[in-house]
Amino acid sequence: MGRVTDALTATAVVLCAAAISPGAATPQAAPVRIRLGTLAPQGTSYHRILQEMGERWRTATNGRVQLTVYAGTMGSETELVRRMRLGQLQAAAITGVGMGEIDPAINALQEMPMAFRTLDEYEYVRSRLEPTFSARLAERGFVALFWGDAGWVRLFTRRQAVRPDDFRSLRTFVTAGDNQVFDLMRSSGFHPVFLDWADALTALQTGMIDAIPTIPYYALSMQFHTAAPYLLELNWMPLLAATLVSKRTWDGLPPETQAAMRAGAAEAGRRFQARARAENDSAVAAMRRRGLTVVPVPPAAEAEWRALSERLYPQIRGPMVPTEIFDEVLRLLAEYRRSRPQ
Repeated sequence: MGRVTDALTATAVVLCAAAISPGAATPQAAPVRIRLGTLAPQGTSYHRILQEMGERWRTATNGRVQLTVYAGTMGSETELVRRMRLGQLQAAAITGVGMGEIDPAINALQEMPMAFRTLDEYEYVRSRLEPTFSARLAERGFVALFWGDAGWVRLFTRRQAVRPDDFRSLRTFVTAGDNQVFDLMRSSGFHPVFLDWADALTALQTGMIDAIPTIPYYALSMQFHTAAPYLLELNWMPLLAATLVSKRTWDGLPPETQAAMRAGAAEAGRRFQARARAENDSAVAAMRRRGLTVVPVPPAAEAEWRALSERLYPQIRGPMVPTEIFDEVLRLLAEYRRSRPQ
């Protein structure tokens, strides 16, 4: 349940040799201007962390790298990826939906419902797969600057629902263009509806959809709880978060600039993940004060959700997540759980 105009080049470094007189000064290289798109709403902590990352880049490179963040104005994550490929954007901060658009292998980090029981084991698996995923991204023209998560995706509904069968009578949001998730849900008896995130609140208000999977902080930011006042307390899947830059842009930068950008991005990634997890908790508390009902999941209902998830895995393994990557996730999970018995 779950996935302006003129292009600027960020790779051209113009050096003009002085030819008029031996004493003439050589102009400095033009700054590298990087446009970064994200779905994060303007003014949120996620947006501010990206802006602060850009300021670190500017300072560390003596103004050579200048970042402009476009928050919530460049379309869906599929559109952000498309704009990067066209050179209209040079970078993007995206979730697993956009990452899976580039490489389906990365769906393993966001399209295996209830495979992960804790965020610690999710981080364990993700960190061990990052080198593989980074290499695959590079082959496709992208460089990953940081990886992280934004906490658990949960289910917000217009009316109270607990068991999978309760959700089969609801119309559920699916990110426009995420055909595999749409087909997976429909084959399991659910009623998915394709929508862009910009249209989600209106769709909830008008009854076009009844349920939406998202993290609590984003639900609060977009005011989803005003139309979907029930939150099922089920950890459906973690929300992958990563920041990418186009390889064409990256390869045009000298090593020292790359190192400075990686350092700034790594710090932003650490702050992003810590802030996102904490703000999800505070967002739930804030929404409860405004009328949100948090619906607990009894053990019997949780078992039904887990059984449903496991029935979906054969349809995910192969078509949505390459077989070898799917199997490696399960192997790493087993490895983690053996080393940390409950």
